[in-house]
Amino acid sequence: MTTLAVALAALGACGYAVGARLQHGAVQDAIGDGGLKVRSQVRLLRNHRWLLGLLALGSGALLHACALGLAPLSVVQPVGVLALPITVLLNARQQGVRTRDLNVHVVLAVLAATGGVAAFVFLAAGSATATAVLPDEQLLATQLVAGAVLALGVFGLLTRSKVRCMAYAAGCAVAYGLVSLLVRALVQQLGSTPLLDINPLPVVVIVVAMVVGGWLLQHGYASGPPDLVVACLTVIDPLVAVGLGIGLLGEADAVGSATAVGEILCAVIACAGVFALARHHPDTQEQRVQQTVTGDGNTDVRRIRSDGSST
Repeated sequence: MTTLAVALAALGACGYAVGARLQHGAVQDAIGDGGLKVRSQVRLLRNHRWLLGLLALGSGALLHACALGLAPLSVVQPVGVLALPITVLLNARQQGVRTRDLNVHVVLAVLAATGGVAAFVFLAAGSATATAVLPDEQLLATQLVAGAVLALGVFGLLTRSKVRCMAYAAGCAVAYGLVSLLVRALVQQLGSTPLLDINPLPVVVIVVAMVVGGWLLQHGYASGPPDLVVACLTVIDPLVAVGLGIGLLGEADAVGSATAVGEILCAVIACAGVFALARHHPDTQEQRVQQTVTGDGNTDVRRIRSDGSST
């Protein structure tokens, strides 16, 4: 069952990548230079590309939910990191950049983020145990995540550019990490409890978390490139979900000390990959070149290719 769960989660990651690419393009077209205001968000609801991206994201989420019902949270959740390299390739193709011309720093950052989470999955798969998600644990997880999302949202308001993008995307990722835990709780209830006796709390919190996370996600798209947003989502989301699984559900009670140290190192490597991607992303490099141009201020800064050279 674990193999099937990982396969479903991998297919879900493909849906996340395609949805991110479509929605990012729609958001960038909708906001112009005026910011993501209410009127712009309403226009998104009539944008066919944004709606198609929403469909892709929904399909990915459905596959991921099915995977969560088949295997421990600690195993399934990190597989979503596969969305990152797919998004990078889609974004490069959209910009007309060939794969062989990708910035080596970007490639290394993606490999660090993806490899770190993949190694984490490998370590967790052999020791994680599926556990029940009790109501008290659901409530505590909701309280912790709500505080974290609020803090990241406020931090996003106080910052700008790539930092704002990462803050909003991180807030979305934290909210979605809670959704994964609650989806697992809901699937467990559906398998053992009559429909009329199901606790409604997980359903309510899932809806609220999806709406808040989706709102933060659109602001992340408005503030930075899609692959940076996906990097934050695919690394922070599983780390939050796994942290909840370990800290609240006891999924790692059977993990040895050596394995635990290895998992921590993998998490650090994955997070370092996200920060490296933010630092060396072509969009960031272009902004730095523009800031260092001297003269009368009207100098035409040519487009920077992904390998750092001008065209």
